[in-house]
Amino acid sequence: MRIKQIYVSGLFGIFDHVIPLNMDERITIIHGPNGFGKTAILRILNSFFNSRYAELRAIPFKKFRIEFDDSTSVEIINNIESLEKPKNKVFFNFYKHDLKTDSFTLKRVNYRDEREVFMSFSSDDLIPVKEQLYPTKLMNFSIEKHRYLEDYLQGFYSLSSSNFKSQEEPDWLGELRSNIHIRLIESQRLLNFIPNHSSRRSAETPSILSTVSAYSDELAKLMQDKFKEYGTISQSLDRTFPIRVVKQQPSTDLTDEQLRHQLNELEATRSRLIEVGLLDKDEDTEFQIQPQDIDESTKNALSVYVQDVEKKLSVFAEIASKIDLLRKIINNKFAYSYKEINFSKEKGFVVTTSYGSSLSNSKTLLPTDLSSGEQHELVLLYELLFKVKPNSLVLIDEPELSLHVGWQVQFLKDLQDITQLADLNILMATHSPDIIQDRWDLTVELKGPQK
Repeated sequence: MRIKQIYVSGLFGIFDHVIPLNMDERITIIHGPNGFGKTAILRILNSFFNSRYAELRAIPFKKFRIEFDDSTSVEIINNIESLEKPKNKVFFNFYKHDLKTDSFTLKRVNYRDEREVFMSFSSDDLIPVKEQLYPTKLMNFSIEKHRYLEDYLQGFYSLSSSNFKSQEEPDWLGELRSNIHIRLIESQRLLNFIPNHSSRRSAETPSILSTVSAYSDELAKLMQDKFKEYGTISQSLDRTFPIRVVKQQPSTDLTDEQLRHQLNELEATRSRLIEVGLLDKDEDTEFQIQPQDIDESTKNALSVYVQDVEKKLSVFAEIASKIDLLRKIINNKFAYSYKEINFSKEKGFVVTTSYGSSLSNSKTLLPTDLSSGEQHELVLLYELLFKVKPNSLVLIDEPELSLHVGWQVQFLKDLQDITQLADLNILMATHSPDIIQDRWDLTVELKGPQK
């Protein structure tokens, strides 16, 4: 299930925007002058899907509709501006429309204490509402229900709640949030605010931590966890290796050449894992098999060995691909400032700088020693690769911040590589034509009100 279009009306009391998402290439870029609502649209999406109603309340708009690729849609109706006494009123209506079943489900949120009260009903249930609201109107409900739906919803609250069933959060909302994952990468991304639980006083003032340092520590922990998993699987397989070799039936299908190819592939995989810091270098693991060394008993033992090592190393497949891509992209950019990034299970990000070919000129840097542009790039790419669930919609606000023009030009290409590997959808807001390059087919321009 994916979002295919977004519509907002009355944004800041002025703007109406329609944003169709690129379903094929999975990257959509919104652009427009400052103050037209690029960031606000990202925040509304993030607030709704992550239940941050206080943030949603802070953005002035009238309606926000999200259309999905399964013929359903959700609309948020903002009542705040029309409320004289908001403390005693409902401030948001959320309803879902399913074109297949022709039904609506409504949710209301109380402004006073933000407790959520849920009501559900079908379009047929609205007919008595229509008769009470419009006793003199004769209309075909099936034709005009869209036109009068907002009036029905407003009138819904003036009716006795006994006409409808009150319940916990409706299934559709829970299901929607389980199917649509939204992550907002904000323009302020270099600082993390960490709650401090050491004392009651310090809990009120969260600690401020450099994001690049936090992510460096986090990656080290991820690498350590994978290495522990690798060790557990290795112990289990090594313990049963002798008996499995004895029971292994001779294989007539496996040729000596195929076996040597498999062994070479395993060594190549080990080398890649050593290069990205997931395995320690072990010279004893390298050996060459000569044609005269392979007989039937050796072949059986080696075939079991190959199967075991493939299982062990498969633990690292996903994280190794992500680290490798992160390393490739970052080092392509860091080369201009004579820096290089590598990774280790102990330190996470390992940044070195050197001038010339002499190792004596090499110096290890802390991640926080990087420039703001370098930190922005590293933090943004790390978030995309390691912080987001597959098939999520990632909202990126101003990816061009602090980036050199040359890095901006390369950004979209890097983003395409990441979305393919990590299985992501992207909606980003930018002012930079250098980010867009010649891909105006991916863009949606936010325009001012029609005169």
